[in-house]
Amino acid sequence: MSTYTALDSRKVTTRRLTEMKAKGEKIAMLTAYDYSMAKLINEAGMDVILVGDSASNVMAGNTTTLPMTLDQMIYHAKSVMKGTNRALVVCDMPFGTYQGNPLEALSSAIRIMKESHAEAVKMEGGEEIIESIQRILSAGIPVMGHLGLTPQSINKFGTYNVRAREEAEAAKLLKDAHLLEDAGCFALVLEKIPADLATRVASELAIPVIGIGAGGGCDGQVLVMHDMLGINEGFSPRFLRRYADLGNTIKDAVGSYITDVKSSDFPNEQEQY
Repeated sequence: MSTYTALDSRKVTTRRLTEMKAKGEKIAMLTAYDYSMAKLINEAGMDVILVGDSASNVMAGNTTTLPMTLDQMIYHAKSVMKGTNRALVVCDMPFGTYQGNPLEALSSAIRIMKESHAEAVKMEGGEEIIESIQRILSAGIPVMGHLGLTPQSINKFGTYNVRAREEAEAAKLLKDAHLLEDAGCFALVLEKIPADLATRVASELAIPVIGIGAGGGCDGQVLVMHDMLGINEGFSPRFLRRYADLGNTIKDAVGSYITDVKSSDFPNEQEQY
């Protein structure tokens, strides 16, 4: 299996992503939550690393992303930054740190930038949170938007089904997408919406549109690292392609280790001092 080598080794920035869209170069984005995996993903040539609040699910074992705290996100983002020197690192703002209070939103974003050294933040929502987005942007902090299925609002939706199938919701999503671009967001994530709608959004916006379950018409794609590597074995939505089966690989390796320890095969003479 080959590893992609970026033709352009420059540090990826928000401006660089806009250049990539203009050139028709697809953007690859993947989550990471710790130093070791971030280092490997960065060295593989990833364009953007998202420190996602999906850490709540795949790292902490929660059923939703809501329990993640600001301190936890800063910890994960700080660890990822230490392993990254090319990819742009974006940190999710967790639930409760920006909805409804623009000043609290700004304070939260500043903490993320100062304490973790992440290079941008991501926020879920459109018109409902536009004041918080504007406040953060006014401080010079880059913001990536997120529309469609927004996991932090799962209790409102009550389901993880595809969003914006109905005309009214699709129209609102399109309006929100333009609103986020006009406000100054540097990119937009579209999650689990019809491919035709995502393609339209990407064609109408000048900023990059990154899809997850939004079809191939987006300017780039993002997946959760644990999902695409087969570590999160119980999750298999239609949009997910598994690139490895590390779940079974890890269990086999650990099983072999246990067998070797119990049979006194490990350590052998060459593995001791």
